[in-house]
Amino acid sequence: MKLTLKNKKSVIIRPYTEEDFKDIHRFNIDEGWSNLVMKHEDTKAAWNNSTIAYIAETDNQVVGCIRGLTDGFISLYVCEVFIHKEYRGLNLGNELLKYVHNLYPKTRMELLASSTTKTFYEAQEFRAFHGFRKTYEEYK
Repeated sequence: MKLTLKNKKSVIIRPYTEEDFKDIHRFNIDEGWSNLVMKHEDTKAAWNNSTIAYIAETDNQVVGCIRGLTDGFISLYVCEVFIHKEYRGLNLGNELLKYVHNLYPKTRMELLASSTTKTFYEAQEFRAFHGFRKTYEEYK
């Protein structure tokens, strides 16, 4: 899919390929997502095995991406959305979310937000909900 951003740049949204992971790894480093950086191979495997994995690029440069999981009918869970700092505020994040939700229109979209991304999702009219998390190592 091709779209034009607020800065008049054309962006293509396309399926993720394994060659894209170097750019995703760089996003993880730049954003300080140390858990994903330290678990480099597991993070790569997650991208390779996700039902939702799309890249936004312009001029052969990855400027955004989205990864998630879905059953196709009820739940669509967005695990990560990254937008290159120079492309924030141009509606690209919203376009990636809409693109993925359009692929699975019967689903409800769910995601987690950090303190720095909370306002973005609120501006897109996402509703807050309560969730829980536990890692395998936390079982005793």
